[in-house]
Amino acid sequence: MKMVDKPHLNLVVIGHIDHGKSTMMGALLIEAGAVSEREARELEKLAKEYDRDSWSYAFVFDRLKEERQRGITIDLAFRKFETKSKYFTIIDAPGHADFVKNMITGASQADAAILVVSGKKGEMEVGIAANGQTREHAYLAQT
Repeated sequence: MKMVDKPHLNLVVIGHIDHGKSTMMGALLIEAGAVSEREARELEKLAKEYDRDSWSYAFVFDRLKEERQRGITIDLAFRKFETKSKYFTIIDAPGHADFVKNMITGASQADAAILVVSGKKGEMEVGIAANGQTREHAYLAQT
């Protein structure tokens, strides 16, 4: 089945800063074979160069030098992958409050959202607090 014959779904990944959005989606794309082994090895090497050994999955999406240096997503990143029955575009949105305008732009292009919430003790509570981005992103995505 050709890509044009498959249903296409734009998915935006949203949530509070440092809850693992880029890492989770990078791991998904690597495991799904949407990132070549060569690129995955290059990202592992690059993560070590930035002294962020465990960040190679996030680097699938975080491509700007500033993002890699600071360890946060700043701009939207788009990656495509497909299954036997569907074609997807993943839109990785920043979780930092300073870049909520970029998150809104990504959400406006999406058919659906994946809201990532950390399971670590205390992190979920920070995200859903009055000024947390989990709360704000959920509200903005549904409007």
